[in-house]
Formats: sequence, C-alpha cells, structure tokens
Amino acid sequence: MTAQKSEKSQSKSEHEDYYKRLRKRIVDWADSKEGETHRWTKILLTAPDFFHLLIRLTADPDVPLSEKGKLAAGIAYFISPLDLMPELFLGPTGFLDDIVLSAYVLNSLINHCDPAILKKNWAGDENVLYLIQYILDEADRIVGTGLFKKLRKVLK
Repeated sequence: MTAQKSEKSQSKSEHEDYYKRLRKRIVDWADSKEGETHRWTKILLTAPDFFHLLIRLTADPDVPLSEKGKLAAGIAYFISPLDLMPELFLGPTGFLDDIVLSAYVLNSLINHCDPAILKKNWAGDENVLYLIQYILDEADRIVGTGLFKKLRKVLK
C-alpha cells in the first residue's frame, strides 16, 4: 500500500513539475518581443491550464472510464516530444496542436458527461466551455485544416 501511495505521489509531482515548467516557458515567451506580437499568444497561454485540466479529469471519479482513455491520450500527446508541431523546433508555438487536441478531447467529454465537471476542475480564468468552443471554431486557422484532421485521427 505504501509503495502504491508513493508511486501516486511521485506521478502527481512529475505532472506538477511539468505544469510549472510549461507555465514558466510560455509566460516567459509571451513576455518576449515575439510573444507580445504573436497572433495566438492568448491561446498559447492556456496550454498549462489545459494540461492541468486533463490531469485533474483523469483522477475525477465523475468522468466516465470510456473518456479517461482519450484524456490519457491528450496528456501523452502534450508531454511527447514527437508530435505534429514539435515544441523542440518551433518553441512555444509548437503547443498550438496540443491545445487544439486538448480542446477536441474536452469537447468529447462535454458530450458524454455534465459540463460542470470541467468547470469544477478548471484552473484558468476564462470560461472553459467558451474557450473550448472558440479553439475548435478557430482550429483550422490555428493549426491548418490538414493538421486538424490529422489531430482528430490521433484519437480514433
């Protein structure tokens, strides 16, 4: 039992560390000359909050098990260095595909459970339901039509 508890604590700590590093990286970039003038800076600033929401929802007992697999895929995509818009090469703008994929996953969750679950777990300042819809409405402009289609295939 102690080993299992320790493993959960370590996993939670790793996610919190990733969240803190991600937040610092994006905020620092947003404060830079490039970030201040970038078209999608406001969207990019939501990346840490979306990651945090995905983590919290996987632990929420009110989330259907069938949706937790999609949430886990969204988390894996966020932390994977190999994705369609790699942060390694693109810097923080490489998180745009992660954000769009997260919005797609969260929209699926909204369709299968009470949206109040998202609101309860959301740490951001914006209205999460509005933000998800806005990102999905703008997905083609944010990442391009072809890339958005590929992102949706990641979850199928």
